[in-house]
Amino acid sequence: MKFKAPVTKNEEYEVDIIDLTYQGLGVAKIEDYPLFIEDTLPGEKALIKVIKVNQNFGFAKLEKLLTKSPNRVENIDRNYTRTGIAPLQHLKYDAQLEFKQHQIQELFDKSKMDVEVLPTIGMDNPTHYRNKAQIPVRSINGKLQTGFFRKHSHDLVTIEDFYIQDPEIDKAIVVVRDILRKYHIESYNETKHSGVIRNIMVRRGHYTNEMMIGLITRTKKIPMVDIIVREIKEALPEVTSIMQNINLSDGNGLLGKSTVCLDGKKYIEDKLLGLKFAISLNSFYQVNPEQTEKLYSLAIEKAQLDGTQTVIDAYCGIGTISLAVAEHAKKVYGVEIVKEAIEDAKINAQKNHINNTTFVTGSAEDQMEKWQAQGLKPDVIMVDPPRKGLASSFIDSAAQVAPKKIVYVSCNPSTLVRDARRLAEYGYEITQPVQPVDQFPQTVHVESVTVFEKK
Repeated sequence: MKFKAPVTKNEEYEVDIIDLTYQGLGVAKIEDYPLFIEDTLPGEKALIKVIKVNQNFGFAKLEKLLTKSPNRVENIDRNYTRTGIAPLQHLKYDAQLEFKQHQIQELFDKSKMDVEVLPTIGMDNPTHYRNKAQIPVRSINGKLQTGFFRKHSHDLVTIEDFYIQDPEIDKAIVVVRDILRKYHIESYNETKHSGVIRNIMVRRGHYTNEMMIGLITRTKKIPMVDIIVREIKEALPEVTSIMQNINLSDGNGLLGKSTVCLDGKKYIEDKLLGLKFAISLNSFYQVNPEQTEKLYSLAIEKAQLDGTQTVIDAYCGIGTISLAVAEHAKKVYGVEIVKEAIEDAKINAQKNHINNTTFVTGSAEDQMEKWQAQGLKPDVIMVDPPRKGLASSFIDSAAQVAPKKIVYVSCNPSTLVRDARRLAEYGYEITQPVQPVDQFPQTVHVESVTVFEKK
């Protein structure tokens, strides 16, 4: 017998919002059938209209709020919700921090793991924190525009104030946009795969204020490039680096393989925990410097180093954690798959006169096996993996070299909990409460630090 949902598409219903999903959508139930509704909060009564009916759940849109949550923020800018820039902007900040703590706690509870999750460490000012922007450029009614794509589409919503970005970056994007308009530089057209400029990328040092402008192009040449570069420098005195990245593909990937320096240095410098870092156009560097310092300080503190230990930093990027750990350890080994990041890490070690680090290019899981074969015995392994978490082969190799501690910096609670179960099979237990840190206020993402110790 075919399942029939208790709701009908395009029908309206009055519902109670009972929960919030990991994507920040309100949850209502009609005869145990869940409906997900944007811009609604637990405790609210709402009139909704069903827009999609699936076998096990549906989606609805908010028609009218009948009662409001005390945690609701009024007078928000709809564009930040439409584009997914700030999906939690309608939720008060202290409630956002609770939501993130609850998100991690609930996943551990569902996994029947007895783990305590502490309150999330937040920010004094949870806006304008991002030190990097990647802004699409498109033509709307024949005019070159910058903004952000509407969620699940490639329709550009024009935006000048991005709310969660450093305001100086927002200003710089408008300046560059106006210069490109002035010289009639053609924006990228996805359907025809034509035009010149695909994206404007800006990075700014939180402590140094050095700024990099990256022009991501579909073509190898930018018309009138010398004049454009000169005008950018005149209009933005903070700019110390102007780069061009050539992306010839017709796919959705942001960066192409080839990067050219148009003016200044190939990187900008910034500081983190008192250390200097060179950051190139395509290297990974945490986007919220203020919270990163809290996150990394916590990870180092929880590793309890006294200068005698050997530490492996897997997924080391440009060496941010490795170099911060180096002064507390005997020797630090870093591995990262992105070749340019490892080059940056080596430069950063020199810049800071740190000589007890070794950096290698490779995938963390393959390198782990090599180190294991070479008989390397780390006391602590630190991991800061991408959202997909740790590969099972990495966990196998890590367990084989048997460090006393694994300090796990996670950006995805569900892969953290999955990996915690795998590590438990090798006798690694979570020995202290998990500490969430809010790296991305106004969004659903949360970072955390978890310590595993060998039983």
